[in-house]
Amino acid sequence: MTVHVTRFRDLVVLGISAAIAGWLMTRSFYTSLPPLRWYVGASLYFVAAAELAGAVLIRNRVRSRRIGIGPTLLHPLAVAQAVALAKASALLGAALAGLWVGVLVVIVPDFNVTRAATEDLPGAIIGAIGAAVLVVAALLLERACRTPTDDEEDRTQADNS
Repeated sequence: MTVHVTRFRDLVVLGISAAIAGWLMTRSFYTSLPPLRWYVGASLYFVAAAELAGAVLIRNRVRSRRIGIGPTLLHPLAVAQAVALAKASALLGAALAGLWVGVLVVIVPDFNVTRAATEDLPGAIIGAIGAAVLVVAALLLERACRTPTDDEEDRTQADNS
C-alpha cells in the first residue's frame, strides 16, 4: 500500500464538514454541554510540540543520510511510523479545527450576552488554534520524512505538468 502526501484539499473538506457538524451539534445541545475549559484544547499543543521535535530530528537524520539499521541510525520503520502519525494527526487536527470553528460560530454572537458564552469563548479559541497548530506540525513532520529522491520526483512531475 502506498501512502500519499496529505492533500490540502482533503484537509479543507474535512474541516468544513466538521465545522458544519460542530455548528449543528452546538446549536442543538449547547445548553446541555459542560463548560468548555481552556485546558480542553490545550493538550493539542503538547502533541504538536512533540511532532515538531520529531520533524526536526527526522529531517536532520534524512539530510545527513543517517537512516538505516544500526546503533547510531534512525530505523526506517520509525520513519514510516512517523509518517503514519503525521497523516493521522493532520486529519484529526483538521476535524478538530472544524469542530471548534463550528462551536465558535454559535458562541461568538452570544459573547457578552450570556455568561456561558463569555466563559466558553477562551476555551474554544484555544482549541481552534491548537488544532490548527497540530495540522501545521503534522504536515511539517510528514514533509520531514520525505527522502531527497521524493523531492526530486515531485519536481520532475511538476515540470512535466
